[in-house]
Amino acid sequence: MNEHVKNVVPATTDLSRRSFLVGTAATGLVLGYAALPGIDAAAAAAPASFEPSVWYAISPDGLVTVTCGKADMGQHIASTMAQLVCEELGAKWSDMRVSLASNDPKFNDPVLGAQITGGSWSTMMNFDAMSRAGAAGRMALTEGAAAAMGVPASELVVRDSMIVHPKSKKQMSFAEIVKSGKATKTFTPDELKAIKLKTPDQYTMIGVSVPQLDIPSKTNGTAKYGIDVMLPGMAYGALVTPPVRFGATVKSVDDSAAKKVPGFIKAVTLDDKTGTTSGWVVAVASTYANARKAAQALKIAYDAGPNAKVSSQSLLDEAKRLQKLEDSGQFFVKDGDPNAAFGSAAKVVEAEYTTSINIHAPLEPMNATAEFRGDILHVYSGNQFATRSGAIAAGAAGIDPKFVVMHQHWLGGGFGRRLDADMMIPAVQAAKAVGKPVKVIYSRENDMTMDFSRPLTYQKVKAGVDGDGKLIAISHDVVSAWPTARWGIPDFLTPSVDKKGPLDSFTVNGADFFYTVPNHYVRAIKNELAHNATPSGQLRSVAPGWTFWAVESMIDEIAAATGKDPAQFRISLLDGAGKNDGGAQRLRNTLLAAMGLSGYGTRQLPKGEGMGVACVSSQERASASWTACVAHVAVAPSGAVTVKKLTVATDVGTQVHPDNIRAQVEGAALWGLSLAMYEKATLKDGGIEQTNFDGYTPLRMSQTPEIAVAVIANGEKATGVGEPAVTVVAPAIGNAIFNASGARVRALPITAEAVKASMRA
Repeated sequence: MNEHVKNVVPATTDLSRRSFLVGTAATGLVLGYAALPGIDAAAAAAPASFEPSVWYAISPDGLVTVTCGKADMGQHIASTMAQLVCEELGAKWSDMRVSLASNDPKFNDPVLGAQITGGSWSTMMNFDAMSRAGAAGRMALTEGAAAAMGVPASELVVRDSMIVHPKSKKQMSFAEIVKSGKATKTFTPDELKAIKLKTPDQYTMIGVSVPQLDIPSKTNGTAKYGIDVMLPGMAYGALVTPPVRFGATVKSVDDSAAKKVPGFIKAVTLDDKTGTTSGWVVAVASTYANARKAAQALKIAYDAGPNAKVSSQSLLDEAKRLQKLEDSGQFFVKDGDPNAAFGSAAKVVEAEYTTSINIHAPLEPMNATAEFRGDILHVYSGNQFATRSGAIAAGAAGIDPKFVVMHQHWLGGGFGRRLDADMMIPAVQAAKAVGKPVKVIYSRENDMTMDFSRPLTYQKVKAGVDGDGKLIAISHDVVSAWPTARWGIPDFLTPSVDKKGPLDSFTVNGADFFYTVPNHYVRAIKNELAHNATPSGQLRSVAPGWTFWAVESMIDEIAAATGKDPAQFRISLLDGAGKNDGGAQRLRNTLLAAMGLSGYGTRQLPKGEGMGVACVSSQERASASWTACVAHVAVAPSGAVTVKKLTVATDVGTQVHPDNIRAQVEGAALWGLSLAMYEKATLKDGGIEQTNFDGYTPLRMSQTPEIAVAVIANGEKATGVGEPAVTVVAPAIGNAIFNASGARVRALPITAEAVKASMRA
C-alpha cells in the first residue's frame, strides 16, 4: 500500500507552524510578512480587545470577531469557523462576527502551514484547532471572572456570552470581563492540545442550522468582493491576451490608435518572471470602459510560440502514445501483480475513458487591484491560496515577498480557479509602470481562454475476474497534465511507490479506491504537451472528477460482463479487508442509504429508463468523504438523455451546519451533472475555442433534475462536503444510461450522438 497522502494531509495538527516554502519555476520564494508600514490600522484589533487566539478577538462590547483564514466563496466557511469557536467559547450566536485574514503567516492553516482553500479540507482540518481556540478563550474568561467575582473558577457556568456563579447569583458578561482586564491567561501549544473538548452529546451549537453570518451583508450590498475595491487615484487595466493559451511572446505593440482613447495612460507588456503568464499586454486608462476601448485599439504582433498548432486531438493522441510506453509515468499504487493475474483470469475487460478540458467560469470575473505605498505592495483580491499568491505578486513586482500585503475579499465563485494568482500580475506590473493603483478586471473572454482549466485526460483501465466472477486484478493508467506540479511546491507532490521520483497525486487521487482487489496498479503519466500548452489548475473535485469516472464505470462494466447486479457487486468488494478496514464499511453504508432512498431495484421502470449507481471516497484517501449516488435517467431513441433524479447519500462524520451541508451536496451534484452532460472546451491552434457562455454551456436551471440528499452524521471526525458529490454523479449517470438503453459511454461530456452510436454498436 502506498503512503502517498502523508505529505499532503499530516496526521496530526501542528499548532505552531507559521511558515511555508513557496517555489515557482522561475524563482524560489519564501513568503514573509513583517510589521510593515502602510498596513491598514483596521487590520489590527483594538488594544482593549481580548485575543485568546490568533483566530478571534473579543471587543469591550462583547462582540466576538472570528478571523477566517479560508477563502469564502459562497460556501459559508467563515460562518463555519465562527460556529466552531462559538461552541466551545460559550458565546451567544448574535454576538459573533467574521473577518477575512490577510496573508500574515500567523493565519496559516494549522495543519497545512499555508493559507489555502481547496480539497474540501477546511472544516475537516480546522475543526480541532478552532474548537481548541474557543475552549481556550472560555477558560481564560472563566479564570478572569473568577478573579473579579472572588469565587472558584470551577463553580462557574458559561452560556450565551455570560459567566454565572449559581451559588451566589453573581454573573459577568464577556464584555464586562474584557473591560475589567482580568482575562489574561495564555496557552502554549501543549496546553492547547491538552484541553478536553466537548463530546457530541454536549453540543449546543454544532449540528444546528444557525443563520449564516455573511448573508446579511451579501444581500444588502455591503459585502466587498475584489471587484468592488476602490482606491483614491485608481486607474483601470484591460487585458489583451494572445491567440494561444501559453507560450506566445509579444514582438511589438502599436498604441497609436489607443492614444486617441480619452483617459488612456499606457500599454504595459507583461514581463512575468514567474512564468504564470505569457504574451499578455494590459491597457491602462482612467476608467474601465476606456481601458477596454484602448485594449481593443492596440495592434499587437506576436510570436505564437511552440504551442501554436496544438489541438485537443493532438493532446489526446500524445496521451495515447505515452500510455503505450511501458516505462512512462510513475506508480501511485503497486499492489500484487495484475499482469500475472490477467494471464490466469477467466475474463478480461478493457476500456478507455476520456474527459475534456473544462473551465471554471466563476460568476465574479477574475480581478485584482495593486497599489505601491512606498516599499510596500498592497494587493486587493479574493483568492484561495494567499501564501502562493503573495509570492507570485512579489515575483511580478521583483521585490521580497515580505513586502507584500494581501487584502482578502469575499469571492464571487472560486471552484479552484482562484488558487492561481495570474490576475495579480498585470495589476502589479501596471501599477508599477504608471505609478498609481491599478485595478485589472478580466473580460469573460479573458477568463475563459486563459483559465487554468481542468485538463483533458485519457485513462486506460484493464480488469480481470476469475472463474467465480471475483475481481482479481485492475491496472489503471491516468494520463494528463499535472496541475499541482505546475505550482512548483515540493510538499504538494508525492513520492512514487516505484521510487522513480515525485508524482502529482492530485491527478490520480480516487484511483486508490476502497474496493478489495488483490492485484492493483495505478500509473500516473504526465502529458508534457498538455502540461505546457494548457497550463491546468484544480477544478472543483480535482482528480476524482475523472478517476472515479473511469473506476466506477469499469466496476459496472465488470458487473455486466459477469452477469451481476452492479450495486451488489460493489457491496461484495467493500468488505473492509486489510488496508480498507473502516473506509470500505462507511462507503458501503452510503451506497445502501442511496439505494434505499431512491428505491433502487424495488420497482419496474418504464422502457427507456434506468437507474445507475456509483460510490466514491473523494478526495484524498486519508481525507476521504464517503458519497454514493443513484441516478435515474430516461434515454430516447435519438440518444438524448434526460436526468430525472439524483439521489445522493454522504457520510459527513460530524455535521456542523445541516442546512449548509445539504446545500453544498446539492450544489456539488449539480456541478457534477453539468460536467457530465454539458461542459466541454476544445483547443485549436493552441487556443481555447470557447470564449463565452454561448459556446461553453454549463447546466441551466431548466435542466435541473429532482435531487434527494441523505446525510449520515455518525459523530466521527468531520469530513468535507464541497466536492465529493461532484465526482459521483457522472459515473452514476453513465451507468444508468447503460441500464436504460444498453449504450455504454466512456467520454465526458455525454452526448446524444455518443449514446445513439453505442446503442447501434
